[in-house]
Parts: sequence; structure tokens; C-alpha cells
Amino acid sequence: MTTMDDWVTAVCTELGLDPARVPVPAVLDLTREVAHQVLRPGAPVAAYLVGVAVGGGAEPAAAAARIHQLVADWPVELGAVGEPGTPNDRAHPPGQS
Repeated sequence: MTTMDDWVTAVCTELGLDPARVPVPAVLDLTREVAHQVLRPGAPVAAYLVGVAVGGGAEPAAAAARIHQLVADWPVELGAVGEPGTPNDRAHPPGQS
């Protein structure tokens, strides 16, 4: 088992969930896209919101697909140049603004 497997199993045990129902690669893919195309701090928030939607009855793959499409359609200009977590965050070296 990997550290990720151990972590997911521990969290699922704590929350009373079945680890087999956790699509880790899909969650990581979704959060990677949000982090790199929209805003880094938006990644865990998006994952949480997809989880809320699924908990409310949404189909997991459909909910994730909607967020993938939202990311694809997200206008780059909405991320401020140099804003931490945006594709343009390299505009300023770390520690400088």
C-alpha cells in the first residue's frame, strides 16, 4: 500500500466510508486542473463542493465532468497576473510582489 492508500483508508474509516468508493485518480486529476488553470486554493474547495454535490445525489462522474468543463471554459484573464495559485503566479519571484 502507498501512503495515499493508507491516508484514504484512515480518513474513510474515521468517516464511516468505503475506501473502494473513493476515485483517488479522478479527484487528483480534478484538483490538478483547478489548481493549474484557475486558482490553487480553489482545488480543495472544488473537490469539497463536488463531494457535497455527490452527497446530495449527483452522479460522481457527471459532477466531475461539469467542473472539468467549467475549468476548460474559465477565462484566463480572471486570474490576476502574479496572484498566487494562478497560471501567471510566476510573474513575481517568491517573496516579491
